[in-house]
Amino acid sequence: MELDLSADIAALRGTYADIAAVVDVGRLQSEIEELSVQAGAPDLWDDPQQAQQVTSKLSHAQAQLARVTGVQQRLDDLEVLVELAVEADDEATAQEARDELAALTETIDALEVQTLLDGEYDALPAVVTIRAGAGGVDASDFAEMLLRMYVRWAERHKYPVMVMDTSYAEEAGIKSATFQVDAPYAFGTLSVEAGTHRLVRMSPFNSAHSRETSFAAVEVIPLMEEATEIDIPENDIRVDVFRSSGPGGQSVNTTDSAVRITHLPTGIVVSMQNEKSQIQNRAVALKVLQSRLLLLQREEEAKKKKELAGTITASWGDQMRSYVLAPYQMVKDLRTGYEVGRPDDVFNGDIDGFVAAGIKWRKRKDD
Repeated sequence: MELDLSADIAALRGTYADIAAVVDVGRLQSEIEELSVQAGAPDLWDDPQQAQQVTSKLSHAQAQLARVTGVQQRLDDLEVLVELAVEADDEATAQEARDELAALTETIDALEVQTLLDGEYDALPAVVTIRAGAGGVDASDFAEMLLRMYVRWAERHKYPVMVMDTSYAEEAGIKSATFQVDAPYAFGTLSVEAGTHRLVRMSPFNSAHSRETSFAAVEVIPLMEEATEIDIPENDIRVDVFRSSGPGGQSVNTTDSAVRITHLPTGIVVSMQNEKSQIQNRAVALKVLQSRLLLLQREEEAKKKKELAGTITASWGDQMRSYVLAPYQMVKDLRTGYEVGRPDDVFNGDIDGFVAAGIKWRKRKDD
């Protein structure tokens, strides 16, 4: 039988070589060795905050190295699989080789996109907040659909994801939700999802089932380690405690463990109800608040520099993506032009195409 995949494999090896050069595998291995020494220090946990930073960095670096070096091994295994298929004249093995070629192509494409993530915060974990916008009950339901979409996306990639806070709407859906994705380049990847999302569908929430348009806003910030250096005076914050609630306002525990921190000078509000104790919830909420304040501080500094330079750049548009379920089915990104005709797949977490197109679009725009 004939099974010539040599040209395809050679092309993938060329792309992989470029990726490995950008990632700098040697530097990554040295970083892992250094972090491993720090993680093995007997006094590591004398400073729990520093210990968490070290172990998190080590975990991310190891995951990145495994992702890159794993591709090399899979390319080698694929060549062996092709040889076995030809020698045994076995169509089942040949099909297995074709399937692996397709899967490898997808993996390498994703890695190639990741090499475009070279921003200051791109490698950090992400904290994502979704808020229902105009559209009443449909908007609340849409916000919950987006939350499920992103959680499914993270689970598809085996990225650790934690829903930190959820504010449920009275009739259906959610008013808002905040979740964290703790994976290498989570912020750089998800940052292109920030903006206003629009849903068009036949509403299940009115008796006429008429076509309705609703909106939800997605905010993405990096969870920055250096944010812990920001000092927040106690008189600058108001801390409220309450019982964690579920759909319909039902309490999900019997103690006031959930925490809401309001930063009085800026009006920024951060809630946390995922952890078991009030102390844990306060610590996580404070870390997110510090990240928001640091990002705000740097945005203001950057804005001042741009004003001094006399440059004006356009902000994100009011609608960056439309999800249309009626009268036809389509999801389209209005910035990149990327679109698919399978909204159900998208809402089940299949958004890699949109993310890749967004990252490439942003790179072209910034260059």
